[in-house]
Amino acid sequence: MTQATSPARPPAASPLAGLRGWALTLASAFFLFTAFVFPFRIDWFDNKSYLYFPIELFVFGLVLLVPGRFAPLLRAVAAAVLALGVILRVSDIVAYQVFSRAFNPVFDAYLLGHGLGFLRSSFGSVGALLAAVLAVGLVLLIGLLAHAVLRRYRAVLLLAPRRALVLLCSGLVLWGGLALAEWPRASRYFTEQLLKHVNNTRASVLDLRDFRAHVNDDAWAAAPGDTLLGRLAGKDVLVVFIESYGRILMDGPEYSAPFRATLQRATQTLAGAGFEARSAFLTSPTVGGISWLAHGTALSGLWIDSQVRYDSLMLSERPSLVRLFQRAGWRTVGVMPAITMAWPEGEYFGYDQLYSAPELDYRGLPFNYVTMPDQFTLARFQQWERARAERGPVMAEIALLSSHAPWTPVPRLIDWASVGDGSIFSAQASSGDAPEVVWQDQARVMRHYRESAEYVVQTLASYVETFGDENLVMLILGDHQPMPFVTGNTENRDVLVHLVARDAAVLEAVKDWQWTPGMLPGAGAPVWRMDVVRDRVLETFSVSP
Repeated sequence: MTQATSPARPPAASPLAGLRGWALTLASAFFLFTAFVFPFRIDWFDNKSYLYFPIELFVFGLVLLVPGRFAPLLRAVAAAVLALGVILRVSDIVAYQVFSRAFNPVFDAYLLGHGLGFLRSSFGSVGALLAAVLAVGLVLLIGLLAHAVLRRYRAVLLLAPRRALVLLCSGLVLWGGLALAEWPRASRYFTEQLLKHVNNTRASVLDLRDFRAHVNDDAWAAAPGDTLLGRLAGKDVLVVFIESYGRILMDGPEYSAPFRATLQRATQTLAGAGFEARSAFLTSPTVGGISWLAHGTALSGLWIDSQVRYDSLMLSERPSLVRLFQRAGWRTVGVMPAITMAWPEGEYFGYDQLYSAPELDYRGLPFNYVTMPDQFTLARFQQWERARAERGPVMAEIALLSSHAPWTPVPRLIDWASVGDGSIFSAQASSGDAPEVVWQDQARVMRHYRESAEYVVQTLASYVETFGDENLVMLILGDHQPMPFVTGNTENRDVLVHLVARDAAVLEAVKDWQWTPGMLPGAGAPVWRMDVVRDRVLETFSVSP
């Protein structure tokens, strides 16, 4: 009786068999080569971006040829490394387009929730959900592609393993010779970018540890209230943050001429009301978004350039500028029209009264992400705070929102007496094209951005003209430059800052700041880091009454 034998397993199809095999192999090679050489900034890509000789092509090939029991594990690790490198590269590209910096896993993971909130406000829940699904799908797709590409690469190498081994080793030797000769196209870019992310992550953890150790070191922490801010006694002090109020408005050729004219008109409006301005620049810790980092930096006197630093600040005992005004006897107010839910971080700043979007009780339609126009925000503050009878001085932090993306529709200034409950703005909010239409044309987006910033400046000048008195002092500053989409990928992080007052004593006190007279900062106007604002205000105005 003969023993039955199992049928022989058919040989695996060659990865080069047929047109489909050749097409898949070429597509895999293109994906792999792109992963090794593609830059992490989209504006760096050009027709020479593929003219590199990457060492990773040979290293990955040698890993795929390793035999033995641990070979499957090595192949899985190689696929994971390839996928991680591509995912980080895509993340870098997105981060540079929005924030003009590389992606940081330690600092940026929380941005997913805020990004979805912005998309939901601007493009609706369906658009936000679609974006989330696409993002998750992209990560999964990259993982699957990395595994499939390396499997096909290995299959090609195994067609002639000994010859492949010789070619890979020869390629390594050739690469080493070219690198020693300092040939600039001998690339190890993929590896360098991965290592840079690893080092940045480690540095971020250490930086956070150091920040937490020193956040409470503050010379002003124990200052008695009667020694603080005496030169501003009796004044209503408004610290007004303008969204995306960047220096690009002054320097960008698409913005400069009309925006400079707007600042000059604002100077004239202020002068007609008996006010003067002083202007300069601040360097912000952020670009394109995450405005609260700028708020935290200016008001704490610390450089807050990440969410984890911000969170640590919120848990610290370091007094904000708002809290120090409170200690000196001011009623302190926060006006935050972008805050639509509970905001426990507000406890840190020291507001006696916080007006978030629900408390402001705007009855008109939102301007997409912008919950209400800035004129309404200022009108509500005036009505509920400065117009009150028998009150003491008020210090307010006011976050204006109308110059926030997507910059459509652009609000228009109306008569202050007609503002009411805001319902009058519904006609403006429902006019013009939707964001998905405007954002198909970059030139149109840039124009809308400029017009939104001009609206804010006009609104502030009109507020001073209408409601200003001897006791009004305003420190007006931008939070950050807008996203690179409208700045042209500039590395500059400066924003405009203005001090507006009628009292000559206030203007004389800041004489040594050397800021430019008027709302239009001169070419040689000082540029301060934003973290010096709190201490300069305290040092300048803290004389006992």
